[in-house]
Amino acid sequence: MKTTISLLTLLTLFFSACNNNQAANATNTADSLAASTVDPAKDWKFGIALWTFHTVDFPQSLDKVDSAGLKYIEPNTFVQVGAELKDSVIGQLSPSGIDKLKSMIAQKGLICESLYIVGDSTLKSWIKQFDIAKQLGVKYVTTEPPLNMWDSIDSLAGAYGIKVAIHEHWRGFSHYWNPDTTLMALKGHPNFGVCADLGHWPKSGIDPLDAVKKLSGHILGIHLKDIAAYNDPKLVDVPVGTGVVKFPEIFAELKKQNFNGYIYIERDATDPGGNLPSVMQEIKYYNDQISKLK
Repeated sequence: MKTTISLLTLLTLFFSACNNNQAANATNTADSLAASTVDPAKDWKFGIALWTFHTVDFPQSLDKVDSAGLKYIEPNTFVQVGAELKDSVIGQLSPSGIDKLKSMIAQKGLICESLYIVGDSTLKSWIKQFDIAKQLGVKYVTTEPPLNMWDSIDSLAGAYGIKVAIHEHWRGFSHYWNPDTTLMALKGHPNFGVCADLGHWPKSGIDPLDAVKKLSGHILGIHLKDIAAYNDPKLVDVPVGTGVVKFPEIFAELKKQNFNGYIYIERDATDPGGNLPSVMQEIKYYNDQISKLK
């Protein structure tokens, strides 16, 4: 059955979300005040963004995540989904194709609670991708919404019951390279949060630790990534713990903030022979650092 939401249904959902927003905000505030300090080893949802394995198709990337021993994944809408689905991409799949995708994930025992989407300048394109996200059952989408669409995308997110985690690339490529722009987007948009890509900020001269502090309370997810130097957008990432990002301090800050979201390993670079060995190295580094948090 086709899952695309009609305009009438969408409007109904939107106004319902608006009516419930005030009560939900009050509940969230109370929950926040009552929250105890999180245990990163138990409460942080550690996984892999599937872009890490962008040289292979979706089924093969699931195999690699399974080999790494992690459970949480963040796919993207532009990955090829394999021969069984005619080598399409997630963003072009029919509802039945999405169901097959969900079966592939379930068969591996993996958990998909976020999705990286790329919408263009039309609301129609965003609705299509929110349809896919809704069918996948994710809690939030990672994306970079156009500046002139903040209000409409926030409303759309409220109607679908899916949060928007604003991601950032580097200066010259993304409006969100400066965390101040992200803070502007968050203001007055209750369905917006943040996906902090730790390896992209240094390319624009931003210390990721400073950015994480500035965005306190809004971070839904982390892209765990390192970079060799500041102020060079041409650089690709290096294995986590070998570059300039201050991971011990960032992990301590996230714990201080009572962050309890998702941390996804993400590699942009492609190592000879594939990225699985460096992913295993990063898992060990992450676990070692988390074990040191008091």
